[in-house]
Amino acid sequence: MTTSTPPGSGPVRAETVEQVVRAQLSRALGGKRGMVEAAVPTLIFTLTFLTTHELRLGIGISVAAALVLLVARLVQRSTVQFVLNSLVGIGIGAFFAWRSAQGGGSADEQALAYFLPGMIYNGVYGALMVLSVLVRWPLVGFMVGSVAGDPTEWHRDPQVVRLCSNLTWMLAAPCVIRLAVQLPIWLAGRAAEDPSAMIAALGVSKIAMGWPLQILGLAGMAWLLGRNHTPVEAPAPTTVPTSDPEVTQPHPVSE
Repeated sequence: MTTSTPPGSGPVRAETVEQVVRAQLSRALGGKRGMVEAAVPTLIFTLTFLTTHELRLGIGISVAAALVLLVARLVQRSTVQFVLNSLVGIGIGAFFAWRSAQGGGSADEQALAYFLPGMIYNGVYGALMVLSVLVRWPLVGFMVGSVAGDPTEWHRDPQVVRLCSNLTWMLAAPCVIRLAVQLPIWLAGRAAEDPSAMIAALGVSKIAMGWPLQILGLAGMAWLLGRNHTPVEAPAPTTVPTSDPEVTQPHPVSE
């Protein structure tokens, strides 16, 4: 079956599960440009805030960078979704740091608070994806269902379920790895009298295990998608009537 789906706006023809997933991931991430737009303002805020401990300065510089990217998108009349995503992420982290400051937290405590929402996100998102695989309803499968027309039809094909499970594992892996590395460091920082070394380690891990780790996961998915050609929907067998009009049997298609 050939289906079409808008990648942003235009139609995309998808005859295999692999084509569907590639198209949906490209739309969700915005391609290379969308990934850069989502990463740059957050990277600027993280570096500025951790080196200066000035919350307002970090917000100001990162928002200024995001506004430049936003204006470029507006001039080109293209989607601003990925720039706005980065601003939301910065805003949430800054809010946690601000709440710590309002409660009398030191600069180090504010920095530790800034990392908390990212760990919560990775924990919840990773747990949902892992759980979906364990119950054999992998989340990537719903990408296929959104294009195929029936959100659950894909689940009837064990081959599609297996492929979607493997792809969901690859999406979950960066979240699980980040949490496994960052949570012990964050807890150690909370318990230490001088958490500066832990804060520096968290900053390095946030940058090194952000988009670089995500890109590795996506590369693994691309490798897996390039190896398989799973039909979105298996063709129904052609049948012809037998001597009993109530019974049908497969009829081979002659070449």
